[in-house]
Amino acid sequence: MLRLEGYEVWAAQSADEGLNLARLHRPHAVIMDLRMPLTSGLQLLRSIRTIPGLSQTPVGIVTGDYYMAQAQLDEIRALGADVRYKPLWLDELVMLARELLTAPVRE
Repeated sequence: MLRLEGYEVWAAQSADEGLNLARLHRPHAVIMDLRMPLTSGLQLLRSIRTIPGLSQTPVGIVTGDYYMAQAQLDEIRALGADVRYKPLWLDELVMLARELLTAPVRE
């Protein structure tokens, strides 16, 4: 959907693939799901933050989990990510991308 809006997008089917794409492309923003097979979005976020040049890259986490533990939500926010809840409609996804890409934090 974001490609149709003119954004350059790299999509991953797994956290490992997403991490490799982040290392390779150094994206200006990341949008990911919180729940993933084999790992969590929180673990992926922690890993992204260790990549040189991506410690401040804007990240949006999308989730259908409306009952996150406060400690988990606090850590996500401390790591500089924004949380959005599903369903995320096209206009909301585009708005999230715009917000992330206009964030002033980029190494």
